[in-house]
Amino acid sequence: MTDAELDAKLAELGLALPQAAAPVASYVPVVEAGGMAFVSGQLPFIDGQLVTGRLGEDVSEEAGYAAARACGLMLVAQLKAAGLIGRIARVVKLGAFVNCTGDFTMQPKVANGASDLMVALFGEAGKHARSAVGVPALPLGAAVEVDAIVALVS
Repeated sequence: MTDAELDAKLAELGLALPQAAAPVASYVPVVEAGGMAFVSGQLPFIDGQLVTGRLGEDVSEEAGYAAARACGLMLVAQLKAAGLIGRIARVVKLGAFVNCTGDFTMQPKVANGASDLMVALFGEAGKHARSAVGVPALPLGAAVEVDAIVALVS
């Protein structure tokens, strides 16, 4: 997929990539090693605002899904900023972390926001393995964080 094809697919879905976020600590957004791209955890920005809060407390499941999709858009933005869109062979794995109460158990449905986006953008190559984990806190109070491992062609 070329950058132009990605932009066309995003437009077809009524979506746009955000500006790739700068790291908030001592790490880099993407590391390429061994034919893979490892994308650091990305936080959800919608209309330039960080989505904060806890699922099961003050964030609905639907808002969590949208936040996870926003994380997915940021993952793709980081891959594009690294010049890797044209080399994506497959999304191998997503790791979704959901800031939630101890009794919230719908992490998989929230994580589907990012997973569904990968399939919508990359088709069969977007289908991936995944973890969806509830956590008591995330950086900057984010509602969701998602990281990725992506196989690349040389």
